[in-house]
Amino acid sequence: MTVELRAGQASVVIDAEDGGRLSSFVLGGRELLYRALPGPTGHGSFVMAPYAGRVRHGQFTHHGTEVHLPINLPPHAAHGLALDRPWTVLERDDTEALLTCEFDGRWPFGGRVVQYIRIEPDRLVQKVSVEADQRSFPASVGWHPWFARRLHASPPVDITLDAPAMLRRDADHITTRQRMRPPPGPWDDCFVDVAWPVSLTWPGAIRLDITADTNHVVVFDQGEVAVCVEPQTAPPNAANTAPLVVRPGRPLRARTDWRWVIS
Repeated sequence: MTVELRAGQASVVIDAEDGGRLSSFVLGGRELLYRALPGPTGHGSFVMAPYAGRVRHGQFTHHGTEVHLPINLPPHAAHGLALDRPWTVLERDDTEALLTCEFDGRWPFGGRVVQYIRIEPDRLVQKVSVEADQRSFPASVGWHPWFARRLHASPPVDITLDAPAMLRRDADHITTRQRMRPPPGPWDDCFVDVAWPVSLTWPGAIRLDITADTNHVVVFDQGEVAVCVEPQTAPPNAANTAPLVVRPGRPLRARTDWRWVIS
């Protein structure tokens, strides 16, 4: 099932069967999302839950429970367990949608993720919550949009980011807790203490300003055809290093807004 939301010159298509992701995001007749990369981690814009980014070797322990996650970015697990699951559309109209996805048996704690999406003529509002049933569990949540590097014949996108530090990566390409001054890009890195917005500018076409209520953002701009700006509530591998714990009645919530100016 797909859901299309429209307002002014903007539209989004939500593919509930394909991980509840945004499969299309069009502004002024231009498609901003890259949709041709293979596999569930490589196209559109999807919610990462109950963990965002990589988990080292797909393993962590919580209150004596050893968890072994599916390895989908060898040798690590990455980007959660909702991106390859069908979502249920709870509510929808022309500009808003509410969806949910129950975690399956790969996540021994139960629970679910809920996302809300609203489109307006000048912004897209996205909210997400991770909810526990009877058992607590460590969680992080975020968004993983694949933006096209170029829009038709436009020059490549320029990313403007203001953050005083990023987290050093180790030999396994996993972020550590050690902060460092960001070097010039290109990046595949997690930045902290972000001064929002992070802006993507396609010269002569569109400027997209991304804000979030999270303290971390992963930026990937090493690809030939697509780039990513990923707000998330914790750094990659947080289940092993800096877990936030979700408890029954105490969900983990986050929000991101995308605002735009069309040339």
